[in-house]
Amino acid sequence: MDYRQGTKSSSCERKERGTGRINSINNHRGRETMRKGAVAFSPGHISGFFDPYYDRDPKKSGSRGAGITLSLGVTAKVTVLPAKKQRIDVFINDKPTDAPTTKLAVMQLLKNTPFAVKVQLEQELPLSQGFGMSGAGALSAALATAKVCGLKKTDAVEAAHAAEVTCKTGLGDVVAESFGGIEIRRSPGLPPWGTVEHIPGNYELVLCVTGKKLPTSAILNDPTLLQRIRNAARSCLTELLEKPSVENLFTLSYRFAKDTGLVTKQVDEAIKAASNHGMASMCMLGN
Repeated sequence: MDYRQGTKSSSCERKERGTGRINSINNHRGRETMRKGAVAFSPGHISGFFDPYYDRDPKKSGSRGAGITLSLGVTAKVTVLPAKKQRIDVFINDKPTDAPTTKLAVMQLLKNTPFAVKVQLEQELPLSQGFGMSGAGALSAALATAKVCGLKKTDAVEAAHAAEVTCKTGLGDVVAESFGGIEIRRSPGLPPWGTVEHIPGNYELVLCVTGKKLPTSAILNDPTLLQRIRNAARSCLTELLEKPSVENLFTLSYRFAKDTGLVTKQVDEAIKAASNHGMASMCMLGN
């Protein structure tokens, strides 16, 4: 697997404004200096099953579960210029977009420093289909911003994870994408609270989109469905820890999709057809 590493505030942006870790920029001299830029990559990620967990502290929030980091993902090119007011503009594949999760991640790193930031995301997979693109966009943009600002990678991961949790575009993608490989998330959140284990292996995957988008936020805001998800995920995690293999991950992922009712008839038919040629299941959350 290949693992490289003027905006209107949305509601989720306003909740977390100014909670980043950046100190060096506030003390940075010579804001009249030339523009600065950096490029960073974040892989995408697919979840086989997940058990959501929320805490007042976003760093402790996340999910237990398991999934696979992809070779495809998002490349972010970030350009920073001195300005009188902070402004963050995001483009996905050359088109201007709101991208609240990405904006919030960058905002948390900048805090209230008045910079004009242009974030250009080259996204290799579609949004809202379970490929972890919201998390990858936020993480790649945060990593590039951290490079420009002289911050640590851990600051970028923390900012992207907090943004993902706050905007409810995901719970475990950023953690998994920063970790890489095939992972089991034993406990939720960022280290030291969150713990992740590897399942060894390097596999070829075929990714398919068979239906309409499935926004993660719609699922995470449904209390009844969330309880069904939690119940199904806990037994899956127990069984995967007893027998940690990619084959078992796919088996449990499909069971999770059926038990939660998340799998549609169309997706189920596609899974059964693909199973004649190898292991198959549904990406969480997507069609």
